[in-house]
Amino acid sequence: MSEKKRRKVSRGRGSHTHGRGFKKKARGKGHRGGVGMAGTGKRADQKKSLAIKISKNYFGRDKTLRKKETKKLEVINLSAIQNKLKKSQTEINLSGYKILANGEIKSKVKITAASASKSAIDKVKKAGGDIILE
Repeated sequence: MSEKKRRKVSRGRGSHTHGRGFKKKARGKGHRGGVGMAGTGKRADQKKSLAIKISKNYFGRDKTLRKKETKKLEVINLSAIQNKLKKSQTEINLSGYKILANGEIKSKVKITAASASKSAIDKVKKAGGDIILE
């Protein structure tokens, strides 16, 4: 003997809210939250995979594109420059270096560097040389 199957239309009848929770939620479209891609913001975990499939640039600009690359300069002291100098050398190229004023320089030298501290420039000028910054 087969039993009669209950129709789906009858479900929710007499349940006061028809499975929608609070009564006011069922009135009109005011509690739906949008249509389609609405609500796919940064924190929409339930729709994030859909947004990524559609386009990789959906969530706006990437911070890495806005960062400016800054080169880290190697640091060298005046004492190290003095030690590296040969007797007859008048020019030295230190591009990519920052010159610091630690130590003394005794010879008259023309130095080309990326950067230098004020006190290093003063010490080199005092010795009769010059620092040219790139």
